[in-house]
Amino acid sequence: MSAQPPQHRDPVDAIIDQWAVVRPDLDTTAMEIFGRVYRLSRAMGDRLEEAYARFGIARGEFDVLATLRRAGEPYTLSPRQLSSTLMLTTGGMTGRLDKLERAGLLRRSPDPHDRRGLQVTLTEEGLSRIDAAVGVGVAAQTEALAALDAGKAGQLADLLRELLAATEG
Repeated sequence: MSAQPPQHRDPVDAIIDQWAVVRPDLDTTAMEIFGRVYRLSRAMGDRLEEAYARFGIARGEFDVLATLRRAGEPYTLSPRQLSSTLMLTTGGMTGRLDKLERAGLLRRSPDPHDRRGLQVTLTEEGLSRIDAAVGVGVAAQTEALAALDAGKAGQLADLLRELLAATEG
């Protein structure tokens, strides 16, 4: 795919080489890109899972707490808002909320504007824990990104944004 030979061969190169032998007619450019994106996503997911475990939360629970934190004060959303933001079923959300509530990281209370509704709010402990966990997570991502200079990192972010928009659009 690239005009210059890669500095470091990786497992994707080996896969592409194998396809070139058995199916030289295939343009494997997309496979090369998405294979690396997939592997990168898995590797960073594992690193983040490890980072968040120090705070007693899994990645899915981190997502709930981070969504509440990003909402700003008073760090409150409805379960429906959380489900739609995280693209989870209500059943999947309920399980996460139950676990986080038992851990004292959030609380559910009646919605004062809707008698049938609930609100989910970060507790002080939840706020403290998510702030610490997000800092460690961003540090792990930054450390991985240190392999690229700022210009390349910015270019990669722009290219991935463009590709994601085209794929999701």
